[in-house]
This record gives sequence, structure tokens and C-alpha cells, in this order.
Amino acid sequence: MDNKVSSIGVFDSGFGGLTVFKSIAEKLPQYNYIYLGDNARSPYGDHSFETVYQYTLECVEWLFEHGCPLVILACNTASAKALRSIQQLDLPKRYPNHRVLGVIRPTAEIIGDFTKTQNIGVMGTRGTINSNSYPIEISHFFPTLKVHQQSCPMWVPIIENGEHLGEGADFFVKKYVQQLLEKSPDIDCILLACTHYPLLIPKIKEQLPKQIQVLSQGEIVANSLADYLERHPEIEQKVAKQAKKTFYTSGDINTFNAHASVFLGEEIEAQKMIANH
Repeated sequence: MDNKVSSIGVFDSGFGGLTVFKSIAEKLPQYNYIYLGDNARSPYGDHSFETVYQYTLECVEWLFEHGCPLVILACNTASAKALRSIQQLDLPKRYPNHRVLGVIRPTAEIIGDFTKTQNIGVMGTRGTINSNSYPIEISHFFPTLKVHQQSCPMWVPIIENGEHLGEGADFFVKKYVQQLLEKSPDIDCILLACTHYPLLIPKIKEQLPKQIQVLSQGEIVANSLADYLERHPEIEQKVAKQAKKTFYTSGDINTFNAHASVFLGEEIEAQKMIANH
């Protein structure tokens, strides 16, 4: 980390984390950021716990090496399958001065405020849903809340292939929304537990009764990070405040740039991630 200007690292397996990154950078524009998308190995959703942990740890360590004392896993699958292991096994032994945060806990802490019926839906990748991370984490804060889960394995591929605005997406949006709503007539709030899914919000809302609220995580995570930095000046003071944003991908740069502009609403020029080893 010598001679490197410190940044807040934001990691995702692909492009979805850019929706969280966008909210964070809008809320806290003064800081330096490095975004890393592991597009070469995306999507993470169907990989085993061990594989997701290994991939996530490699990317987190890469961000540490590039001067990030704090890394946000802007990826639900990585937050579900890797965050706890990294926090409990790797940080204390090898990186005691670094911090890694996820997207599940900040969401779980406030989700109960959005439902009157105490019934919420959670839509995510197969990996996130199978991990049961959301019901477990939510139960700590809202023990009476009923959580109905639905995996949506086709949504990320549709979005990553730029088909989310087309008619092809309609079929799979309708299919998964209907499957979720069949689980309970009382659902009044749906959490999009994958950072890709905000791009499908217009189509998702078309399939829902008006009274059902749809929550995406960007704003929630941004507010939680602002609070975290306020409570942890020892981390906050390490991060440079030059409002600089740098983007890296393990995949093809041109593809990343084209997709990233869709997620961010602005043109960017990414760099190629070169592995530490």
C-alpha cells in the first residue's frame, strides 16, 4: 500500500455492483473509489460456497494491494457465501487493519420498516437464496417477519447480455414474480437481493399489484456506508478525498465499458485487472 493513494474498494462478480457503486458515489462523492468487476468468472450465483469464497478473497486481496483499506462486497452472492469467512478467518490473521462489508446486513437491518403485513418477498440468484442468508439475517432484527424467497436464475444472464429491455425478458420476469406471489397473498414488499435486478424494475412493477413496494439495495447500502464511516474515523481518515473513480475488470475491457455505461448512465474507461500473483 506504500505510495498508493487510498480508495474505497467496491467489488462485484460482474456489472450489478455498479448499481450500488452509483448510489454510494452519489451519496459520498468526495472519496476515491476503485470498482472491480470479476467479469471473466461471472456469474457467481451457481458456484459452490468454496469457489465463491476463493474468487471473492482473491479480488478482495487485489483491492487491498491497490490501496483499499475498506472493501464493499456489492454482490449478494459474495456477501452470502464469502463475507463471514473473510471477516472471521482472513482479516484477523492477515489484514487486521482492513475492513470488508457486505450488502445483506444493511438491508436486513431496515427491511422490516417497509412492510405492514409482516410478509416480504426476496428475489435473488440461486446462490443467495440457497444460502438462506436473508431469512437468517432478517430474523435477528425482525423475528416476526415472514420471508418468502424466489430464485431467478435467468435474470442475471438476461441483463448481462443486454436483453433486459427486450420482450425476451418479459417471460422470465413474469414467471418468477408469479412464482413468488403464489407463496403468499400477504407480500407487500419485495427486496431485489441481487444488484443486477434494478435494471428490471420497470418490468417487475408491470407484473405487480400497485400496493407492493419494490426495494433495491443501492440507497440502503450507501446510507449504511455513510453511517459506518462516521462511526469509524480510523478507516474514514485513511481514504483520499479527490473524488476519483477508477474501474477495473478481469474480463474484456470494451465489453465492460459498454455494459457499465448502461448501469451507471455515464461513459467510463476501465482498466484490465492484472492478478497479484
